[in-house]
Amino acid sequence: MDPSWLPKLLALAWLTPLASFVLILFFGKHMGSHGKGAGLLATTAIVFSAVCSFTALFGVWLPNHPLQDASHHSAQHEEVDSHAGVSVPIRLVAAEAEGYGHAGHATGEHGEHANNAAPKYITADWYELGVFGKLKLTIGYYIDALTVAMFCMVSLIASCVHIYALGYMHDELHDFTDPEVTLTSGENLKRPGRYYRFFQYLSLFCFSMFGIVIAGNIAMVFVFWELVGICSYFLIGFYIERKSASTAANKAFIVNRVGDFGMLIGLMALWSSLGTFSFGDMTNEQGEVTEQGMFSLLRTEENDYHLQPTAGMVFEGDRFPECNCATGGSGDTASAGEASGSGELHAKPPTKNHAGQWLLLVAGVGIFCGCVGKSAQFPLLTWLPDAMEGPTPVSALVHSATMVAAGVYLVGRFFPVLSPEALLVIAYTGCITLFVAATIAITATDIKRVLAYSTISQLGYMMLALGLGGWIAGMFHLITHAFFKSLLFMCSGSVIHGVHTNDMTEMGGLRKKMPITAYTMLVGCLAIIGAGVPLMGIGFSGYYSKDAIIEQAFSFGVSNPRHWILQWAPVAGAFITAFYMFRLWYMTFAGKPRNQERYDHAHESPRVMTAPLVLLAVFALGVGWAFPGTNLKVTNLLEQARPVGTLVTSHGELLPALVIPNEHDAHNFLVPAGLWAFGTAASGLLLATMIYLWDFGLRPEELKRTFKPLHSWLWNKWYFDEIYEWIFIKPTKMFSGWISWIDRNIFDSIIHSSAAICKGGSKVVDAIVDRTLVDGTVNTLARGTWDTGLWLRKIQTGSLRQYVMFIAAGTILLFVAISFVQNI
Repeated sequence: MDPSWLPKLLALAWLTPLASFVLILFFGKHMGSHGKGAGLLATTAIVFSAVCSFTALFGVWLPNHPLQDASHHSAQHEEVDSHAGVSVPIRLVAAEAEGYGHAGHATGEHGEHANNAAPKYITADWYELGVFGKLKLTIGYYIDALTVAMFCMVSLIASCVHIYALGYMHDELHDFTDPEVTLTSGENLKRPGRYYRFFQYLSLFCFSMFGIVIAGNIAMVFVFWELVGICSYFLIGFYIERKSASTAANKAFIVNRVGDFGMLIGLMALWSSLGTFSFGDMTNEQGEVTEQGMFSLLRTEENDYHLQPTAGMVFEGDRFPECNCATGGSGDTASAGEASGSGELHAKPPTKNHAGQWLLLVAGVGIFCGCVGKSAQFPLLTWLPDAMEGPTPVSALVHSATMVAAGVYLVGRFFPVLSPEALLVIAYTGCITLFVAATIAITATDIKRVLAYSTISQLGYMMLALGLGGWIAGMFHLITHAFFKSLLFMCSGSVIHGVHTNDMTEMGGLRKKMPITAYTMLVGCLAIIGAGVPLMGIGFSGYYSKDAIIEQAFSFGVSNPRHWILQWAPVAGAFITAFYMFRLWYMTFAGKPRNQERYDHAHESPRVMTAPLVLLAVFALGVGWAFPGTNLKVTNLLEQARPVGTLVTSHGELLPALVIPNEHDAHNFLVPAGLWAFGTAASGLLLATMIYLWDFGLRPEELKRTFKPLHSWLWNKWYFDEIYEWIFIKPTKMFSGWISWIDRNIFDSIIHSSAAICKGGSKVVDAIVDRTLVDGTVNTLARGTWDTGLWLRKIQTGSLRQYVMFIAAGTILLFVAISFVQNI
C-alpha cells in the first residue's frame, strides 16, 4: 500500500471514536432500549480504529520499512552512518539512515557504537490554528514506528475493554439502585441508568489518547493531555452520587494540574529558546527543510547528533570568544533568533558555559513534571489508587493503554531533548515510585487497589528504564505491561462481578467456580513477574521487557558506581512484585472459601466478558515473542523509532561524572541480569506460596503481629495522604480561613459601612435635593401649567358670535399695534 495512506489510516482510526462520541452525545438516549445501541456503536467504532491501526502497520508501514533484527547490526547500517560522511536525504521521511551499527570491535573489546540519525518518520500539518509572530499553532502529525505501535496497542486493548464493558455495565441498562449511597430516608439511591453515557466517555477517552500519540508538536500534545484528564475525571466519578467517587475524581483532576504546572514551565522554556513546538522537520515537495523541529535543532548532524543547546539557549554564549559558529567558524556566535527559527545551522556553544544546559534541564524536568502527574509517579502517586472508584473497565483502560501510559509515552517521545541530568531525575523518581508502590501492595486487601499499586510500581519500572538510557526497554515494558495489566484488571472485575466484593479476605477457592477468570489471571500474574526460563530466552511477555530493564540497570550501575541503588532497585522490585501478585492470586482463587455465602453465589462471568480475557491472555503470553521465521518483533519495531542521537554513551555536562550508557551495551549483562531477575522473582513467588498456600507455619495474622509497626506503615500507604493533609491541605484550609475571616470582618465591614454611608447620604440627597428642589421645581411648573390651562379653558365658550367679536377686536388691536410701531 502507498505510504501516503499512512496518515489517512491513522487519522481515520483517531477520528472514528470522536464521531462515536458526538453521535452518542446527541442521540445516545434514543439508541435502543435505555441507550443499549450506544455501547454497540462505541464498540464498533473502536474496533474499526483497531482495524485501521493494524492495516497501517501491516499494510503500509512494514512493507515500506522492513524490520531488521536489532540484536545484530549489519554492515548496511554502517554504510549510511553519519560517521561515514554520507549525506542523508531528507523528504517527508526525515532520514533514511537508521544508524544502528557498531563502529567496530577495536582490540577485541566491545567498541563504541556509531551514533544514529533521526529515525524514519512522516510529519505534516493538517490545519493551522493561528500564527502569532514566530509561534505557529497547528494540528499536525508525527508518525514513526512508535506511533504506529502505540495506535495498535491502544486500539486493541480499548476494543477488548469495550467488549468487556458491554457485559460488565449491563446494570446501567435499567434503573440503577446504588447499594453504596443511602438517602436520609434510609433507602438506597435509585437513579436512571447511564449506560450510554459511559460509552460516550470511553469514546472521547480513546480519541484523546490517540490525539496524544499522533500529535506533531508538543502544544498539540498538551491540548489532548488535558482532554485525557477531563475524560478521566468523568469516568472516575461515574458514580458521582458516591462521596468517595466524587472525591477521587476531584483528587485525580487536581493532582494532575499540579504536575501540569511544571509542564507549562517546560513548554515556555522550550518556546522561548527554540521558537518551535514541532517534533520533526517540516519539508516541501522537493524534500527541502522549510522548518526545523526541536529534535534536529538540538541534535545536529554537525555535532554528531549529540544533545547540545542552541545559541538561543546559550544567551551568555557571546561572552566566550571560543564559541565559534558552526556555519563558518568565524568566531561569531549565532544569534538567538537564528537559533530559534531560521532553520540554519546553529552555534556550538562551549561546554564550560552551562547556561544552555541549565535551560535544557529546566525544560526536560518541567515536561517530566506533567508525566509525574499523569503516570502517578512520586510524589504525585496518591490519586491513582483512589481512581478505583470508577467502574472496572475504566480501571483496565486507565491503567494500561490511556491515562497513565500517556506520561511514559511522552517521556519516550521527548527523549531526544532530555539531558543526562534530566534523565537522572527521571531515574530516581522511577526508582522511588517503584519501591514505595510495591511495598504498599504487599498489605492491601482490595483486589483492585493491589493492582493499582502494581501499576504505579510498573510505571516506576518504565521511568527508571528511560532514565537509565534504556529507551527500548522502557517503551517495550510499556507495551507488554499494557496487555497483562488490562488482563489483570478485567479479571479482577470478573471476580467482583461474580462475588460482589473487592475484599480478598472474603474470597478464596474461586478457581473452581470461575476457572476461565482464574487461569487467565494466572497468565497475567506470570507475565507481570517476568516468568521464563533463564538464559533460554523463553518466557512470558514480562520476562523480556523486565529483563531488559534490569540489564540496562546493571550497565548503568557499572558506569556509575555511586548510583548503585538504581542498579539494584529493579531487582528488589522483581522480588516484591512476585510476592504481592501471587499473594493476590492465592487469596482469591486458591485454598478454601473464607466467606461461604459469597462463594456459593459466585459464578463465572458471561462470554462477552471472558472472551476478551482469553484474547488478552494470549497477548500477555506472547507479545514479546518474535514471529517465527521473521524479524517481526516489538523490539525490532521500536528500534526503528529509536530517538536521534541515543546510540552512543553520553556524559553529563552539569554532572561530568554522570554516564548514560549506550543501550545496546546492556546486552553484555544478559546473563547476570537474567539470573538475578529469575532468582528474585522465584524467591518472591516461593515466599507467597509458603505463606498463603502451604502450611509452613508462616501465617499472615502472625506476621502482622510480629511486624506490626511495619505493617501499619504499609497499610497506611506510607502516610502520604496524612502527610499531604498536614503539609498542604490543612495549611491551605487554615490560610483560607484567615482570608475568609479578613474578608468577612474587615473587607465586608468596610464595604457594608461604605454602603450604609452611601445609603444615608442618598436619603439626605433624596430629601433635600430630589424631593425639595428637583421635585418642587417640576411640581410648581406642572401646577402653573395646569392652572393656566384651566384659565384658558374659560375662554372657550362655544359661542360663534363671541368668537367673531374676538377676531374683530384682535384685528383692530393688531392694526393699532402695527401703526404705533411704524410711527416710532
